[in-house]
Amino acid sequence: MPTDNADQIAEWNGVLGRTWAERHAETETVVAPFGDAALEVASPRLGERVLDIGCGCGDTSLAIARAVGPAGAVLGVDVSQPMLDVALALAGRTRCTQIEFRNADASVAELPRNCDLLFSRFGVMFFSAPAQAFAHMRASLRPGGRCVFACWRAPRDNAWAMVPLSAARTAMGVTPPPADANAPGPFAFADEGRLRGILTDAGFADIVLARRDLPMAIGATPRAAAERQLRFGPTSRFVREVGEEHAPVIVAAVEKALTPFAAADGGVVLTGSAWIVTAQSPVNGRAEPVAAP
Repeated sequence: MPTDNADQIAEWNGVLGRTWAERHAETETVVAPFGDAALEVASPRLGERVLDIGCGCGDTSLAIARAVGPAGAVLGVDVSQPMLDVALALAGRTRCTQIEFRNADASVAELPRNCDLLFSRFGVMFFSAPAQAFAHMRASLRPGGRCVFACWRAPRDNAWAMVPLSAARTAMGVTPPPADANAPGPFAFADEGRLRGILTDAGFADIVLARRDLPMAIGATPRAAAERQLRFGPTSRFVREVGEEHAPVIVAAVEKALTPFAAADGGVVLTGSAWIVTAQSPVNGRAEPVAAP
């Protein structure tokens, strides 16, 4: 496995990053409930200094900036320039002076010191060397500073991802080889024991993982939901692997698989499952208590 994040940086500045940027409003509606859940736990306060890791198009950074107020400071960090361009435009329209964005790899970049909160919504599962990355980011926190982030749990608990992916694989007659569950990617932190070990090795204390299952509205109709799956998530990666020429067959198969999940109004809703993780940077070797989510 590579020891740097070059592959992820290239991907998030390529087609994937541009697609997320161009369809920002569409993706935000899907993942916002998990970000809201993590922000509720993080509870950013007036005057606090906050790092938002993997901030993407800036929605969580802006929410934090509103919470900390003009006396606070928020730095959103991401490797995707297309998504940061959206974040900068959104921030410009709000005229929010306490927020900045930086194109950087948070696992190695110089970060502000004595921050109160390290936050992320699905932005920390892509590091090639996660323990080292978290140790580096922890150094930006003041003693007793909080770390709160959302990350996906196991694929089997995330129907929004696996129902369409399974349909796509079946349509193509593909039986995937055993996956490296620890490889950088959306589900890299699914295993509770591994994630606790990473954070412990990084020097965090009072680590709490709370399961949060939420409904995800993935499309207005089964067809719309199927087409969206070809733009985002594991199914979109599968399509890139087998070739875009197979997209029509895959869309039809995914639409059929999603039809049983359509509500009376036609909207398709599947379950998503995430960890809301809290931890602290110790104070003199002993962390202050953290409220469980």
